[in-house]
Amino acid sequence: MRRAIYPGSFDPVTNGHLDIIERGCKLFDEIIIAILVNPNKHPMFTIEERREMLEEVLSGAAHGGCRLLVEDFQGLLVQYAVEREADAIVRGIRAISDYEYELQMALMNRRLEPRIETVFMMPAEAYSYVSSRLVKEVFQLGAAIEGLVPASVEARMREKLK
Repeated sequence: MRRAIYPGSFDPVTNGHLDIIERGCKLFDEIIIAILVNPNKHPMFTIEERREMLEEVLSGAAHGGCRLLVEDFQGLLVQYAVEREADAIVRGIRAISDYEYELQMALMNRRLEPRIETVFMMPAEAYSYVSSRLVKEVFQLGAAIEGLVPASVEARMREKLK
């Protein structure tokens, strides 16, 4: 069985994240969607809320036999990947600026644990500019985010603003 870790803040989960998960399911038997616990960030949603949203949006879709798990982790990603016996780390790349940062991280991870590969995946063109940070910013300024996040996630964001 080929297991991958797809790490991120998922604050909130976007359609770009879901696109990467769908693409990853073509390559891996199991993907652990790993929510990073970062005490230095001030997220819109708690870890529990992000887990609930991910589980909700993933439960209704067919994933071609790919098993999806949602977990959270703290600390060094590559150590978490070793603990979970992963073969790969999946990272979404939207632009050149993402690539530069992700390349540095992938090379450091390879140095720390050569057995674990990093797989870079590009989302569909429609999501090539979408990030959780940008979605939150435009949403808080009153812009429409339809098509950028699942409808259930948008509803939760609306509740947060009340």
